[in-house]
Amino acid sequence: MTRCVIAEDESLLREALLTQLQKAWPGLEILAACDDGASALEEITAHQPDVVFLDIRMPGLNGIEIAAAMAEVSPATQIVFVTAYDQYAIEAFDKGAVDYLLKPVAYDRLVATVERLQMRAQNTDAKQSAMSAVSDLLAKLGSSSIASGGLREKEPLVWLTASSGTETKLIMIDDVAYFKADNKYTVVMTAEGEALLRKPIRELLDVLDPTMFKQIHRSTIVNFRAIASVLRDEGGKGIVKLKNRPETLSVSQPFMILFRNM
Repeated sequence: MTRCVIAEDESLLREALLTQLQKAWPGLEILAACDDGASALEEITAHQPDVVFLDIRMPGLNGIEIAAAMAEVSPATQIVFVTAYDQYAIEAFDKGAVDYLLKPVAYDRLVATVERLQMRAQNTDAKQSAMSAVSDLLAKLGSSSIASGGLREKEPLVWLTASSGTETKLIMIDDVAYFKADNKYTVVMTAEGEALLRKPIRELLDVLDPTMFKQIHRSTIVNFRAIASVLRDEGGKGIVKLKNRPETLSVSQPFMILFRNM
């Protein structure tokens, strides 16, 4: 049985894609349907699925970044990008012979994509050609606004307010060392100490500058400018040492791709 992971942050579109896939590909086993990039990459790393449907715009890691990481953590997985891009971007996918689905996903287009995926599963040369096309596309997009966070429609957050006991603090984003999930809230850590933000960490991913803040674990977002060094342990996981904080942060093995050039 072919195994699959879906990554789509919009719940209605995710459910619609699930329903359409169940109809178009009855033998497909859906291992996970994720609503953010971090959980998607962790599921892909854990399960090594045959196919993954990747939304390009997601909180935290976007589909392009996940695909780049998959070259190391799940290289044999076939990728289908799901996109709401304009025609210019669509042409880039077409020229690279890369599978994509345009939102909202049309059922007949999905059926055609499923047929190509099934054909490649039986044809090693065709599968290798598709993987090469994805690699070429990622190389072209590596320095583009897509891969660097140019998908954003809003200006990134500059400051925030968070609670510290009975005091409400105004904290500049540049001063944040990292954010840590705490149930429905988020702990904000600076050199001076911690404060509590009454917002889940997932919502922060939509408003932080992606060139400055990166998710290194499902529950942790770090300011890259606050990092002093990164160590890799024997299991492939990482340990981040900070410049102005004594504690260290754990990096999930899939997210070590972020530190390849450090």
